[in-house]
Amino acid sequence: MLGWLIPLGLGLGLGGLNFAIRRALAAERVVESAEPEGLPWRAVRVPTANGKQLFAWFIPAAPGAPALAVMHGWGGNAEMMLPLAGPLHAAGYSLLLLDARCHGRSDGDSFASLPRFAEDLEAGLAWLRQQAEVDPAALGVVGHSVGAGAALLVAARQPELKVVLSLAAFAHPASMMRRWLAAKGVPYWPFGAYVLAYVQRVIGHRFEAIAPLNSIAAIDCPVLLVHGLNDPVVPVDEARAIHARRRSERVELLLVAGSHDDYGDIGLQFGAILAFMARACPVGPAGGEI
Repeated sequence: MLGWLIPLGLGLGLGGLNFAIRRALAAERVVESAEPEGLPWRAVRVPTANGKQLFAWFIPAAPGAPALAVMHGWGGNAEMMLPLAGPLHAAGYSLLLLDARCHGRSDGDSFASLPRFAEDLEAGLAWLRQQAEVDPAALGVVGHSVGAGAALLVAARQPELKVVLSLAAFAHPASMMRRWLAAKGVPYWPFGAYVLAYVQRVIGHRFEAIAPLNSIAAIDCPVLLVHGLNDPVVPVDEARAIHARRRSERVELLLVAGSHDDYGDIGLQFGAILAFMARACPVGPAGGEI
């Protein structure tokens, strides 16, 4: 799409070019068409930044259980994270499956971005801390793709978190965007370089400051980096690069025979994922953290 929007934008001047970039990068909104079948869920609204409201499913476990805020990827929604919900809930964790702003049934905003995904995850954590069913001192985050990058950024900011489960995180936003531009046939110089600079200006963050490659070096809690060996969107070497920048051996890497979005493949590894969760944030006999 961007390949033909750039000439059109140039014809309309710099403002037209900027409009074309924002239109091409806007996330597709996909509204949920199913619900968490067989789980004790309830739909909730969670206040977030800019006076916006997030749609979420809250799935409580036993009273006092650890809780996980769960974030989808770009263009996704809470429904797309449901394959994780059954196994994690059965293991004793309460869950809050969120729609980021501009996604699913959540409010729109001027734009979506990795930092705004992180803000929405932080809003979910703040909401969980207020719930009577949840142990506010035993919280973690789960994310996929951009949501995984947001989860890592949140953990770097909130050292009190107990665990991070990262699925298919990219190492750096710049490398992710350069691959996307190349796939669209957009040359890096001068157009691609302008796109990257413009996006950083719009979101108000330098890519270096929000890159998972750098966030991981500031995290102390246990982290499991899960990545598909056949991921065509984010090469598996990016997971290895994030892992190489870890601060401690509490960051583990689990490579699976999966792709970027295929939870069927990742689901084959639930035994390893749940074993990690049990070590990182164990559930007590009455539901609370041990």
